[in-house]
Amino acid sequence: MIKLINKNLESLHIISTLATKEDQQIVVNLEDTLNAYKEECIGMAANMIGEYKRIIVCQLEPFAVSMVNPEILKKSGAYETEEGCLSLIGKRTTKRYKDITLKYLDRNFQEQKQNFSGLFAQIIQHEIDHCDGIII
Repeated sequence: MIKLINKNLESLHIISTLATKEDQQIVVNLEDTLNAYKEECIGMAANMIGEYKRIIVCQLEPFAVSMVNPEILKKSGAYETEEGCLSLIGKRTTKRYKDITLKYLDRNFQEQKQNFSGLFAQIIQHEIDHCDGIII
């Protein structure tokens, strides 16, 4: 189900709790909402639709990848960049890492560990910040 985008800065600072299999519908709603905004947005965290669970979805054509309880294990190659956010107006400068190693559960709650780099790593870091209540 497509959900409204949360633009309330106070609630976006709420730290998300770990997701469980009972939160599967949030994964589906987040995927549906990202798909509805795919012209404007390439990543989304559950708090952007008013759900405070550690769930993110990232679009890298042609796939949207859902990640539950993502955790960055390793990062390297720090750089500064500008990012926008569907929940905010304008762009802001932030620090990101070119390469990350990530542990997460996929949409079926199966454990995964993968390396990501470039734009996909940047999207993941932005969305994990959302889970941690950090806004660019």
